[in-house]
Amino acid sequence: MSKKIAFIGAGSFEFTRNLVRDLLTFPSFQDATIALMDIDEERLNFSKTAVEKIISAGKYSARVLATLDRKEALDGADAVIITILVGGVQVWRHDIEIPKKYGVDINVGDTRGPAGIFRALRTIPVMIEIAKDIEKYCPNAIVLNYTNPMAMLIRAVQTVSKIKIVGLCHSVQGTAIMLARWIGAPIEEITYFCAGINHQAWFLKFEWRGKDAYPLIKDAILTRPEIYNEEIVRNEMFLHLGYYVTESSGHNSEYNAWFRKRPDLIEKYCIHGTGWNPGEWGFILKEYLRRENTWKDEIKSWIEKEPVNLKRGHEYAAYILNACLGDGTPFEFNGNIRNFGLIDNLPYGACVEVPMIASKRGLDPLKVGSLPPQLAILNYINSSCEELAVEGILEGDPNKIYYAICYDPLTSAVLSLSEIKEMFREMLEINKNYLSQFRNSDF
Repeated sequence: MSKKIAFIGAGSFEFTRNLVRDLLTFPSFQDATIALMDIDEERLNFSKTAVEKIISAGKYSARVLATLDRKEALDGADAVIITILVGGVQVWRHDIEIPKKYGVDINVGDTRGPAGIFRALRTIPVMIEIAKDIEKYCPNAIVLNYTNPMAMLIRAVQTVSKIKIVGLCHSVQGTAIMLARWIGAPIEEITYFCAGINHQAWFLKFEWRGKDAYPLIKDAILTRPEIYNEEIVRNEMFLHLGYYVTESSGHNSEYNAWFRKRPDLIEKYCIHGTGWNPGEWGFILKEYLRRENTWKDEIKSWIEKEPVNLKRGHEYAAYILNACLGDGTPFEFNGNIRNFGLIDNLPYGACVEVPMIASKRGLDPLKVGSLPPQLAILNYINSSCEELAVEGILEGDPNKIYYAICYDPLTSAVLSLSEIKEMFREMLEINKNYLSQFRNSDF
């Protein structure tokens, strides 16, 4: 029986195009119904055309449903993939620009800290609405979330809903591929065990042909300047803390107090060596603003001129759905779920990123135990801030949101409590149209 896969936020062109391509490489989904839903009709139509191009190139028998109606997309779906963005770049820009005015230099701002928390404030209510619709129209669906801020969204949804949702991020497999390249190892010969929190998980084991590969990684970092300079922040964290962290240096420089609190440190560690994105302030925001007037032309060029590459990529989603809904081949991945006995020295019930097994049985997390203490401390601080923020959002309590930002490692390294409160109030005011739960607050 053919499957129905719903994409909520299908106007996210790159994600939708690549995830559909991956999905259709599995025989079990080549006759699937791909239900695309977005609130932006123009973006939705671009994604529909792209999916039709992929189906034609692969000679698949899949069909496409494109709709502005979320309920129509979800009705009877076997799986749901969420890639939404609440508020466009003209709203998101304030998450970066207001902290910058106060001296908090943020590079990406989609995960945690003041920028990530305000993205969560706007996004969690919408995610809860989606979860309620899933409960009503496809309660047994496997739900895969790619939307950030990952940890806070998953924590919130799994607090109020019983849907089968897990959060996915490409940073674990992306980092594994990078480390394998550094030591000249085929990725097929690498095994690892990785756990922590989203964008700040740790490779507790990284082995090549069954042997510890960390000495090879350390040697490459210390003896090859091009490798050290490729990921300066993460390499410094590895050299001092003993374990390699997931997600790029541009992100990770935001999640601690060590690299972005002074201009000289930013220049030394962040600007020139952050992997996939320069570490300059607001880099991703600047890229989005730059593309405001060009993104349509870029998409049209791909649709009209470029050949379709049908080769399966490295994102987890298609492999997970094949394990659960397709031929049943088990698949191990790292997923984001609540911490009920998975990592002993991180907050109970918080969202953690741990190894999981997808199979016909469903999604089973693996118990990690305790993280090394020097890693757990940093994770615990960030996770506790996320916990406070989610509680504040669900309860409509702006004080808890403020407290969460007060203890954010980078923010607290730069600002006083009164300065944080002033920044917070300004961010609340600029976001007031998205924050109906706080309209009666006198914060």
